[in-house]
Amino acid sequence: MGRPKALLPIGSQTFIEKIVGALRQAGLENIIVVLGHDAEAMRQKIAHLPVTILVNPDYRKGQLSSLRVAIRHLLPNDGCSGLLVHLVDHPYIDAALVNFLIERFEVSGKLIAVPRFHGKRGHPVIFARSLFGELLNAPEDQGAKAVVNAHRDETLEIETEDEGITLDIDTPELYRQHIKGD
Repeated sequence: MGRPKALLPIGSQTFIEKIVGALRQAGLENIIVVLGHDAEAMRQKIAHLPVTILVNPDYRKGQLSSLRVAIRHLLPNDGCSGLLVHLVDHPYIDAALVNFLIERFEVSGKLIAVPRFHGKRGHPVIFARSLFGELLNAPEDQGAKAVVNAHRDETLEIETEDEGITLDIDTPELYRQHIKGD
C-alpha cells in the first residue's frame, strides 16, 4: 500500500479508528492491537485509542504470528472465554453485527463463529478459548484456517447481508475503489 493500512483514511477516521470505534460501540472493552512493522512509530500514532498494544517481533511470518502474540497475552486471563479476531484491512465492521455474532456464538456452544456474505466467509471470526492451543500450534503456512477447517462441525456460520465482512482492502486499487463513497 505504500503506507500503513491502519492509518489509511476512511471518511473522517482511519481504518484502525473505525474498527476500534465499532468494537467499542459493540461493548467490547478489552481490545488488543498487535503491531509489527515499524511498531514504535505506529504505537505513537494510535496511542490515543482505548486499546492494549502488543508488538509482534515475528510479524514477517504472517497473520498467524500476530494472532499467537494476542493469544499468549490472553492465556493467563482465566476470565477470557474466547477471542474475536478482526483484520485491519477489513475496515467495514458493524457494531450490530459484532453483537449478533457474539450472542449467537455464546448461545450456540460452538467453538468458532464466522459471518458469511452470499456464502463467502468474512471477518470478524470468534474462537473459543479451548482452541487457543490449536491456534498456537497451527501450521504457519495455513494459519487459523487450519483450525477452522479442522472444526467444520463446531463452526457456526451466520449469513449476513453486510458485504463489509468480506471487503479486504489490501491494494491501492481496492482502496481507491472502496473509499470513493466515504
